This record gives sequence, structure tokens and C-alpha cells, in this order.
Amino acid sequence: MDFFILSVVLLSYSTQVSALLKLSPVSLTVLSGDEARFTCSTDSAEWDVMMWELNSTVVVTISRIHNVLSSSLPNVTAEKSQNGDGWELVLKSVERLHEGQVSCNLQGNGKKTARLFVQEKGTVNIFGDNTIALKGELVWFECDAVGWYPEPSLQWEVHGKKLSQSSYHLSSEQTGKSLFTVSSNLSMTATQSSRVDCLASVSALSTPLMSSISLTVVAEVVEDKDDCTVPLAVTSSLTALLLLLLLCICTVLWYRERRQAKKSTQDANGCEESNNGRSLPAEPTGGRVNFGFMSEGATDAVYKEIIKEIHSKMDFVSVDKIPDVVTSSSLSLHREGHTQVNLSEENSKNIRRVTTV
Repeated sequence: MDFFILSVVLLSYSTQVSALLKLSPVSLTVLSGDEARFTCSTDSAEWDVMMWELNSTVVVTISRIHNVLSSSLPNVTAEKSQNGDGWELVLKSVERLHEGQVSCNLQGNGKKTARLFVQEKGTVNIFGDNTIALKGELVWFECDAVGWYPEPSLQWEVHGKKLSQSSYHLSSEQTGKSLFTVSSNLSMTATQSSRVDCLASVSALSTPLMSSISLTVVAEVVEDKDDCTVPLAVTSSLTALLLLLLLCICTVLWYRERRQAKKSTQDANGCEESNNGRSLPAEPTGGRVNFGFMSEGATDAVYKEIIKEIHSKMDFVSVDKIPDVVTSSSLSLHREGHTQVNLSEENSKNIRRVTTV
């Protein structure tokens, strides 16, 4: 009877102490490489030693008087909680092997247990480059999420809107180290230019990993008249101005070249007329043969014969055909009529050319 009463008292005391022991959070999920924290506290001062266990293995021992006594893992330690009524178990750079049960044990006064989950974050990628398609054309996209644990959720977004799972296909396989690879194929009709996103995530990941690709619908760009009206008008105006400027330049160059050619022609004609005028001064007045030419040393008989012939010719010459250049001797002969002129041999040397024009 006394033994039964003693057992009831001990069980009641143990339940009371256990009710005063608190462990939080009860369940924690973190990514591999992150930090995990659990807090153990009690309102009772009837404890001397607190032990933290990871998968039933003691990793940290704490004394109420001397604080942390020992730690069996380099990345596991304990810190005094911020409110001062408990202790925190700190696991740095958590790995998959740490996944399991986490317990806080007040030696002889109760024990509380929580659960730790560790997840792996992999990669996500859409195959191929940016795509150009005609409006109404069927396009295909393929996305792979590799190296995840547990199996990730994969979904597609087009133009910022999530697609229903019935619009794409999913397949999954498990590789070494219990990691998962999920593949998905999406087929859609190109209706407008948009961004296509493939998202992969696990519960411990606050923001899904995303891979994006651009879809350009050609017909949309061509048919969007409102967007291209202003650029088209500006381009047309600039083209017209450039053509007008080019026409003006060509006109100026043509006019300048024509003037230079005309000037060159006039100069050439002027030079030719000048040369002709110098070489043939007697042509306009109808020049005749110089019958008065006589070489030096001619005899008197020959000279007299020539003078007579000149006189006979001059009777028929009009006033308009007076020679341009005559010597003083020929002019005196013309004025005195048929007066005889006696010239010596010395005077004959002064006679040059008599040109009748």
C-alpha cells in the first residue's frame, strides 16, 4: 500500500515538472547550410543539468550554475536565451545527417522532443535561348530542376500568370544521395510576346528559384500600328529631308560644273579668234598678192616693170581696198598719179612689202 502511494507521488511530481518544461519550435525545416535554433525553458528551478540530444545522442551539456560544460560537435553550441529563462541549442551549417529528433532533457526532471528537417536546394534551368515565333504557332519549352531534396514543386508562369498543371507535363527521378530531378515540358500557342518562367521550390525556400526565357511573337510587332505610327512618321520625314538635301547638293554641283565648262569654252573661243586675227589680218578686207615685193639687188628694169604693173592694178582698186600697211614711198606714188619716180639702187633697199587688201 505504501509502495503504491509512493509511486503515485513520484509520477505526479514528474508530470508537474514535465508540464513546466517548454521546447520550441516543435518542428523546424531548414535548408542545408543554414542555421537551426531550438529553445528549452522551464519555470522550475529544481534542475541542475540540462542535456541537448540530437537523434538520442547528447551533443551539449549545460549546468545551471556553470553554464555550458561540453559540446561533442564543432558546429553545435548553446546560448542563453534572450528572456533569460532558458537555453538555445544552435546548430550551424546544418547537414542532412542532422535531420531527426532534437530533445531537451532536464536530468531527472523531464524531457521534451522536437523535429528537425533538412532540405536540399538544387538548380533550375530552361533549355534553349530566347524564342521568336509567328502568331498562332505552337512553341515548346523544357525545364529541369536538378539536385533537390525532397522532390521539389515545379510550375510554369507566362506573362506573370501561373499555368494550371494540366497544361504541362511533369516527370521525376531520384539520383544519388537521395536527390531528386524533376523535368517538365510545356507546349503553348504563341499569342503575344511575353516572358516564360519556370519555378522550382521546396518548403524551406522562402522564394522559388526561377529560370526565364523570352518569347517574341513577330506578328504582334508588325500589326501593332499604334506603337509604330510615330516612329514611322519620323523616319519618313527624315528620309524626305535627306533626299531634298541630296537633290540640292546635286543641283549646285551640276550648275557649278556647267558654268566652269561654259567659261572654259568661251576662253578657248576667245583665244582661237585672237590667234586667227593675228595670223590673218588681211582676210576681212580681201587681201591680194603683194606685187611690190622685191628682193634686194633687183635691177632697174625689173623694178620699173613692177611699178608699172602696180599702177595699172591700182586704177581698179576701190577706196575700201586700200592697204592696211604701206610705206611712205607707195603713198606718194598713189597721190601724184602717174608721176615718174626715179629711185636709185640705194633707195630700193628701203622698200619693203606693199600689201594690197
